[in-house]
Amino acid sequence: MKRTITALGGLLIGAAPAFAGGIERAPQSLNVLFEKGNYAELSFGGASPDVKGRDIAGFETKNVASGYGFFGLAYKHQFNDNLSAAIIIEQPFGADINYKTPANGGSPVLGGTTVDVNSTTYTGILRYKFENNFSVHGGIRGSRADGNVTLHGQAYQAIGGYDLDIDGAWGVGWLAGVAYEVPELAARVSLTYNSPIEHNFNMTETSPAILAATGGLTDTVTGKHKVKTPRSWTLEGQTGVAEDTLVFGSIRWVKWSEFKVDNALFPIQTPLGPTELVSLNDTTTYTIGVGRKFTDNWSGSASFIYEPKKGDLISPLAPYNGRKGITLAAIYTQDNIKVTTGINYSKLGGSTLGVGPDAHKTQVAKTDNGDIWGIGVRVGYSF
Repeated sequence: MKRTITALGGLLIGAAPAFAGGIERAPQSLNVLFEKGNYAELSFGGASPDVKGRDIAGFETKNVASGYGFFGLAYKHQFNDNLSAAIIIEQPFGADINYKTPANGGSPVLGGTTVDVNSTTYTGILRYKFENNFSVHGGIRGSRADGNVTLHGQAYQAIGGYDLDIDGAWGVGWLAGVAYEVPELAARVSLTYNSPIEHNFNMTETSPAILAATGGLTDTVTGKHKVKTPRSWTLEGQTGVAEDTLVFGSIRWVKWSEFKVDNALFPIQTPLGPTELVSLNDTTTYTIGVGRKFTDNWSGSASFIYEPKKGDLISPLAPYNGRKGITLAAIYTQDNIKVTTGINYSKLGGSTLGVGPDAHKTQVAKTDNGDIWGIGVRVGYSF
């Protein structure tokens, strides 16, 4: 079973990218901490989503979700039998949504509405393993993020259109967790908490609503405003069930409801309540799979992903609701080098899109069931 751990440990999270609720693109797994000895890793890949629908006027939206690429780096150092540390660089959050204008065959209701969010997170972790198979881990996350949002089209006539530019800024958070292992059974379970990360962004907002509020003095305001990325809990586990065979799974909960962008214009106060710029639902994502070592060099896995639908009316800035997918991964191991290739196909749940106060949203469009293809490669080196 110990050989199984070495060959299949990297299969808990496939190399293919995620496309989870909110704006999550990577699950922020800490599996590199459990690699044997010293270990370095490079990962890269891309994804191609397809999300289409119709607005309430009957016009097609075309595909509103753009493809994206990703990369990651990780290094784990084993100081002694008990103490280890890791540094992880990844891109966990991002969004690239673009509703085409009527001139480009798109929607008059949402045409011109876009969101572009980019982030890179740097994590430093320490892990201490006790003699009773328990271990604790904890560390600090530093995140740099930036973005742009435009709200155009008939759906946003009340504010006459809106443009937001968010300059890049750093934020800091922390993580902590515990794990328990039974090496003889290739068994491990770990629980990790990620705190919110608060950024103090410099934002520039442009809107006719600002022009009206200032008595025609200016339609643009600039100021610093705080934004928090959401907290999360991740439970991961694996166990051997037969010689060279492993089952694994995870449950990940993310509190997207605390991801708010409060600035000069938002939330807009209306007689029906405040209207948020971003309003997302909390998500829980389940993964279960099996890995198998076929030869001394080749291993493989298949895993299934399920994220249930949440809520009735979804923000046009995250226009899908729920996900079901399968990830296939293959590992080739030669001496100290391990190459993992993963491919994912997921069905994205259709949704009803709404704008306005959370309790009184107005339907503006519907999206059909969409899908996403993703592929990734991870190259690991043990020494």
